[in-house]
Amino acid sequence: MKITVLSDKDNPLIQRREVVFAVDHTKEGLTPSRLELRKKLAELLKTKMELVYVEEVKTKTGEPISLGQVNAYKSPERAELVERRHIILRNTPPKTPEKQEKPIETEPSEESEEESKEERTQEESNGVDEKTEEKKPSDSESDGSE
Repeated sequence: MKITVLSDKDNPLIQRREVVFAVDHTKEGLTPSRLELRKKLAELLKTKMELVYVEEVKTKTGEPISLGQVNAYKSPERAELVERRHIILRNTPPKTPEKQEKPIETEPSEESEEESKEERTQEESNGVDEKTEEKKPSDSESDGSE
């Protein structure tokens, strides 16, 4: 990837450098990502990557050449104040998702099966139905005359 600076303008009011560049990406074949461009342009402009924001990158149709615009700020505070939110988000490196280990599911042990059976039998003996929480009529309460 070869980067050529086409124009470099200092904007003292906003405290940034506005650079128009061309990228020849014949070897790579694909248009370089904003992250790659930020790194290379930061080296080329002799500044920190955190102060460089790629505004736009457009690839010429049928050619491995892209034109773009980048802003290099004097301080990160100034960049946050001036640069548009969506440009800042586009230039933010993607977060790598943390690998969460799934708990190993084991077959229920015989003890837990026995405990759950005991709980069910106790509930049935108390005459409580789990779904409705009502007492079931027992044999002694119903004398068969309705």
